[in-house]
Amino acid sequence: MKVAIIGANGQLGSDVVAAFSGNGDTVVALTHADIELSDLDSVSASLRALSPDLVVNTAAMHHVENCEKDPAAAFRINGLGARNLALIARDHNAVLMHVSTDYVFDGAKKQPYTEQDAPRPLNAYGNSKLSGEYFVRSTTERHMVLRTSGLYGQSACRAKGGLNFVELMLKLARERGQVRVVDSEFVSPTSTAELAHQMVLLSRTDAYGLFHATAEGSCSWFEFAKEIFSLTNTTVNLLVAGPNEFPAKVPRPSYSVLENCELKKRGLNAFKPWQEGLQDYLERPARKRRDTELE
Repeated sequence: MKVAIIGANGQLGSDVVAAFSGNGDTVVALTHADIELSDLDSVSASLRALSPDLVVNTAAMHHVENCEKDPAAAFRINGLGARNLALIARDHNAVLMHVSTDYVFDGAKKQPYTEQDAPRPLNAYGNSKLSGEYFVRSTTERHMVLRTSGLYGQSACRAKGGLNFVELMLKLARERGQVRVVDSEFVSPTSTAELAHQMVLLSRTDAYGLFHATAEGSCSWFEFAKEIFSLTNTTVNLLVAGPNEFPAKVPRPSYSVLENCELKKRGLNAFKPWQEGLQDYLERPARKRRDTELE
């Protein structure tokens, strides 16, 4: 299969490239230098030249504060960009796999969200990503929209200063010896490697539609940090942050746990409990070093 991966140098995109390449697919890695999602002509020229069987879109404007400051730019990239991809993928008979977010929900449910729950974004980022979902779903039948949550991966996340939550916690523990984390916001921490593996499996089917795609289970950010320190044997004074200690500049859902109902219904769910995904993430660098030494 020939796969065009957009956002290939991002935190998720890097693992998606590795997963499809490791599966034996012909992968074309596209970055912002190769394709401008908000420009239909750029999207058309890039994909027409490649003629991929599958287009995977991991690119987005996902810095929440910047989206709030410039919602027009967020909608150009996250909304119209998704529409442009859907139009060209449809015209070239390619499947479009598009990554979305838990931020399409407001968190008021306080129970895991399923694909049947009505979205209600709280901010410009969530609204722009929801518009992208609707554009994809209404433009091309051969689509797979994947909502995910709490991503962390080996590659740097530029929108978060280069550090994911795991690396930030370990850095703060080393530098300060004490870390304060909120215990009132809940997610399903999901490793990008595990999500990439799920994407490869899904790409081998004709199971089109909307999917929630996160690690199994959920936790607060405090519980996530506690597990990080436990698995790494890190000595640190971990404290619960006060309710207003880290005031958000932009409204965010306090509960954005997703349930992979559609994947499970079709017998396609490959996700493990979030604790196992975290352990695998933490062990990856050591495994990579051992593999390099054996070569």
